[in-house]
Amino acid sequence: MRTQVISTVNQPEAGTVLAAELIRKGELVAFPTETVYGLGANGLDEAAVLKIFAVKGRPNDNPLILHLSKKSEVRDLWDGVPRQAQPLMDNFWPGPLTLVFRRGARVPDVVTAGLDTVALRMPQNKTARALIQKAGVPIAAPSANLSGRPSPTKAAHVREDFEGKIPLILDGGPCRVGVESTVLSLAGRPTILRPGGITREMLEAVIGPVALADSVLAPLPDGQAALSPGMKHRHYAPAGRVRVVTGAPDKAAARILTLARQAQIEGLSCHIATTAQTKARYREWPHTLIGDRAKPETLCANLFAMLRETEADLILAEGIPFDDIGLAYMNRLLRAAGFDVESAE
Repeated sequence: MRTQVISTVNQPEAGTVLAAELIRKGELVAFPTETVYGLGANGLDEAAVLKIFAVKGRPNDNPLILHLSKKSEVRDLWDGVPRQAQPLMDNFWPGPLTLVFRRGARVPDVVTAGLDTVALRMPQNKTARALIQKAGVPIAAPSANLSGRPSPTKAAHVREDFEGKIPLILDGGPCRVGVESTVLSLAGRPTILRPGGITREMLEAVIGPVALADSVLAPLPDGQAALSPGMKHRHYAPAGRVRVVTGAPDKAAARILTLARQAQIEGLSCHIATTAQTKARYREWPHTLIGDRAKPETLCANLFAMLRETEADLILAEGIPFDDIGLAYMNRLLRAAGFDVESAE
């Protein structure tokens, strides 16, 4: 199969007619969103959705998100609309927020991994919205990467994994947010299942107290069903090993340098993911500046690209506080490391 790539950077709707036609025919299309690139199929076509699992190598117990072009479409896909949903949609849709509630009868079991809930999102990206609107169906779309690999924030990342395996990639340039959407369950007490660009603080300003699932910063217990994408134990993993060091910047940097020297003695190649505050400490070592600790959104925007594009036996990265969007960054980083983390304090 030849994989066609169409740029939408200067023309957001370029290629969306062709992409929508492919979706309606039961094919897969990769497309940009403001978070990461998605691998989309007709969310109401069970056979098409099964292709997503096959191409990604994705476990079938990992539920998918349905992407919408209009808020009103939730009524066709949920069994009722919870009272908190409307103010959340009014404030954060379109945008990087996924809402979970009891599924409606139209939603295939394969989308929900057999759960009685379904996750819905209305993306902000213009290409994504145009594609969904033209397709005329909700689009089921996990991140457009092989299962377990770092999520793609550039079309080139999608091509690495799916060249010759899907018919079309819509290239919208680098994704703005860089980590997947916040997933908030409204099936009971409002609970964040996966943190993202819409923070707990932002949600609580609209609907009041919001809980945090235990698995956000810890492995999902064996045998427990994943209620949301991104809850599995090890996600976003590069080819090499990742270790996270937490603590004050100076102490974390000192410990990372010790670990880097140990790796060198063991004959391992080592790369350091640096922040603006500590990059001068690592000038003698291979390193990538991924952002500013004072602006965690910059770390989120560059994390997956660093994980994908770094070739090393060991990647050492600093942990940051779990405040605000720092929670989303640490959720992804800890999973990329398989929770290999130590404190420098």
